[in-house]
Amino acid sequence: MKSFVLYNSELRRKVEFAPLVSGQIGLYVCGMTVYDYCHIGHARVMVAFDYVVRFLRSQGWQVNYVRNITDIDDKIIKRANENNETIGELTTRFIDAMNEDAARLGCLAPDQAPRATDFIDQMQGMIGSLINKGHAYNAENGDVYYAVDSFEKYGRLSGRKLDDMQAGASERVDVETDKKNPFDFVLWKAAKANEPAWQSPWGNGRPGWHIECSAMSTCCLGNTFDIHGGGGDLLFPHHENEIAQSEGATGETYVNNWMHVGFVNVDGEKMSKSLGNFFTIRDVMQKFTPEVIRYFIVSSHYRSPINFSDSALKDARQSLSRFYLALKEVDNNIIAKQVMAQVNSEQIQAHPWTERFNQAMSDDFNTPEALAVLFELVREINRALKHEQFRNEAILAEQHREAGLLGAVLKYLGGILGLLQQQPDVFLKASADEASSNGLSEDEVLAGIEARKQAKASKDFAAADRIRQELLEKGIILEDSKAGTTWRRAD
Repeated sequence: MKSFVLYNSELRRKVEFAPLVSGQIGLYVCGMTVYDYCHIGHARVMVAFDYVVRFLRSQGWQVNYVRNITDIDDKIIKRANENNETIGELTTRFIDAMNEDAARLGCLAPDQAPRATDFIDQMQGMIGSLINKGHAYNAENGDVYYAVDSFEKYGRLSGRKLDDMQAGASERVDVETDKKNPFDFVLWKAAKANEPAWQSPWGNGRPGWHIECSAMSTCCLGNTFDIHGGGGDLLFPHHENEIAQSEGATGETYVNNWMHVGFVNVDGEKMSKSLGNFFTIRDVMQKFTPEVIRYFIVSSHYRSPINFSDSALKDARQSLSRFYLALKEVDNNIIAKQVMAQVNSEQIQAHPWTERFNQAMSDDFNTPEALAVLFELVREINRALKHEQFRNEAILAEQHREAGLLGAVLKYLGGILGLLQQQPDVFLKASADEASSNGLSEDEVLAGIEARKQAKASKDFAAADRIRQELLEKGIILEDSKAGTTWRRAD
């Protein structure tokens, strides 16, 4: 296993990772609340931790990747009632949709995907322990609350001090009579009419949101585990509350390293439904292919905010096209293609380009730097495949062999990021804007190529040129060679 550095959100600095168990990593990521289709912010979290897991496994680490599913909460109940369907019908449909979206984005399935409703007993056990230890209390309305002032280290993740929060909220927060402190949060909600409920020592009810992750993570990975991840919007209060619950119940350190993914912004503002700048993954896939969306996410460091726009996604497709064009040139060269097919894992792992890529990723999963390495690698491939007449055949053959080796390295390293695994022609012929009214289908493009071929055969070169120009105006680039005419979509 190779060492790596990650940014620990709690310490607010990079640290060298030290596992609890040699060679093993327990990773828990807060997943989705399944009452609607996943949005582009969810996509960022899914893709970021997918390439983190892929890279760590490529370095020899045994990763146990857990991403939970919240299948009971207020939003789920409200949406099911609005749709006149059961909660099970609603959540099953959106779990299936979530898995479909993740798969299309090239994300591997997590090793465990626990559902909150399967861990009610464990949640109740944790709540009982918190009550017994003086960290929680029964309220008059039947709810059970966590007493935040009972946990001395409350606020250590977010850097917020409880006294300051209380002072700042004194004129803004209506103190509820059933809470001892306005910042106390619910662990168990008393049953309400027409809502699902489970029996408990405190009466029928259902769990609060925060306790779900504490129970699921510790049950799947132990009282203390290596890495906890999620979106930056969860740092406070959700992850802060997880720490208070888990450590209050077990008396042990909850998480050794915290990782948080940056926000997705639209026109400089955080994406949200309330602002009307909300995009589901499926919305975006109507206009851009999944790999383009993935590249857009990979091209920014996971901790940095990213600005979502059509122009950013078009830039992502242009960048991906450069990689695929290089791989296409390798495929088109007989020697390079043969060598690429014969390269083994040992050759790839020992290659200097692989070492440079690994160095970038080992520094807090620095994907922009890793991609910069791959762009340099593309330039080397293109340089090796240049045909210069003054070079003899032996030198050209050696260059082409080198291009084949570099092509294999490029595809392998791209795979760690979840990219470059399609056949080049498949990607290059895929529509950059599938919803565009002037986007030509493959059959229409081939018909144009055939019409141009017939025009050239009839020596009507003006017509042939006109057809080529018409295709170009519709985003189709024709490339003539001795083997015939091939095509790709413009970036």
